[in-house]
Amino acid sequence: MSDSRIFGPTSQMIGKALDISARRHKLIAGNIANMDTIGYKPKDLDFNRTLKRVMNEKEPDYLDKTHSKHLSPNGGDSFSMNEENTEEVDIYHLDSVNIDREMMNLMENNIKYRTTVELKLRKSAITSYAIDEGGK
Repeated sequence: MSDSRIFGPTSQMIGKALDISARRHKLIAGNIANMDTIGYKPKDLDFNRTLKRVMNEKEPDYLDKTHSKHLSPNGGDSFSMNEENTEEVDIYHLDSVNIDREMMNLMENNIKYRTTVELKLRKSAITSYAIDEGGK
């Protein structure tokens, strides 16, 4: 799919950006869920740095399969993200998660996700328009 003219690098970047946003949402939700857990350290990831790293990774030229019914290389997580602690916290107190910061992160991530979805919809509309030969 990497040499396809219809689904080029833009579509790949949009897909990976959606994956990263979904992963960050899970991390933020985990932080909120563990708000009262003693010793919990909040986790987050830098969206821009993670997207740059993922886009620079090279896809493998081949994939060894031991059985014909194994999953294709396009299914599943194609990258791993380094989760990091957001700040140093006192592990003996319950106030390690700042709910205001987590809600702000959640809102920011939601805006990025919705913007990326809008990009994907517009890209699909352009492709559909081209397939219909400009509405002829």
